[in-house]
Amino acid sequence: METSELLEIIGRNEDGRHQFKANVTNEISLAQEMVAFSNSGGGSIFVGVSDDGTFAGLTRDDMRRLNALVSNSASQQVRPPVNPQTENISAPRGLVMRIIVPSGISKPYMDKNGVIWVKSGSDKRKATSREEIQRLYQSAGLIHGDEIPVRGVTASDIDLDYFRGFFEKHFGEPLEKQRIPLPELLHNMNLMKEGVLNISGALLFAKNPSFKLPVFIVKAAAFPGNEIHSTNYLDNKDITGKLADVFQQSMSFVLHNIRSIQNDQGVNSTGQPEISKIALEEIIANALIHRDYFVSAPVRIFVFDDRVEILSPGHLPNNLTIKNIMSGNSNIRNPILASFATRILPYRGLGSGIIRALREWPHIRFTDDRDGNLFTVVLLRHQEGGKDE
Repeated sequence: METSELLEIIGRNEDGRHQFKANVTNEISLAQEMVAFSNSGGGSIFVGVSDDGTFAGLTRDDMRRLNALVSNSASQQVRPPVNPQTENISAPRGLVMRIIVPSGISKPYMDKNGVIWVKSGSDKRKATSREEIQRLYQSAGLIHGDEIPVRGVTASDIDLDYFRGFFEKHFGEPLEKQRIPLPELLHNMNLMKEGVLNISGALLFAKNPSFKLPVFIVKAAAFPGNEIHSTNYLDNKDITGKLADVFQQSMSFVLHNIRSIQNDQGVNSTGQPEISKIALEEIIANALIHRDYFVSAPVRIFVFDDRVEILSPGHLPNNLTIKNIMSGNSNIRNPILASFATRILPYRGLGSGIIRALREWPHIRFTDDRDGNLFTVVLLRHQEGGKDE
């Protein structure tokens, strides 16, 4: 790093990626900072820079001491150990050490006492909520939201007629020909464990999944104009039921609240939706399958005069970016749901859905809100930039 770049960072002050310290003498406190960065996307600690942006004037002897301290702290005070890199930078008064802490691949990281630290703005804090800690395990691929057991939901809650039809269609033989009990079959299909359905099993095949999972629904509303109103709306609905039913009802809600366009069809034709139906199918299916089931919140669909917004709980997982997904990259957050979705929904998986949606309707905008833990898709309506007629 050049001195000019260091001065530019100092001029912007501390943030969630840059921490300033005049000096470091304590392995434990340094370890806590490294744990927080490792759990929160990585960052840099600049030793030799005071909080007010002035330089502490560190010497070559300080650099030798700090390198030993960083090594000991990263290996002895962090669980699992991390591998930060150090860089010595010449400053107007003395030296500055930059400690580069990468985003960890073995989250959650914790200090020697078992405390999990995360970044909160430019500061750090302890991770205390169950959902937050679960998401750290999720980001490391150690646990997935769709495999969480749903207490009190057993094989007796399965919609047997629906499951029977699904099984025969996709496995080629009647359910009754199976020589194992239903609970064992559900267990073999990764839908049940220790006698309890997981979130996937409940959402896919339970008679009334919203009874035990009331937040995993879709809340839909259509508004006049282009802003949300608390009381003035054209249509609203809480959409519940099995995943396939929620998908179909969500599609019906949007199609009912947007216009149809005749194009070259006759006047007696029902016309085509002003937003590509294929694009809507892909985006709604993705919202249901890839939302974060560690977040206790519904998917929301808003229809405005100029756009349709679909808001999914949970930002893009791990290191995925909007540019990545628009290029076809994917990171399956809920592998059980995704494996069944290709048989139940118009969902193709493997990262092709977003590309297909954009090909059918290029007027789509994505927002990945990592602070708010929300992913938003906006589909502009016809008059704002639909396909040319």
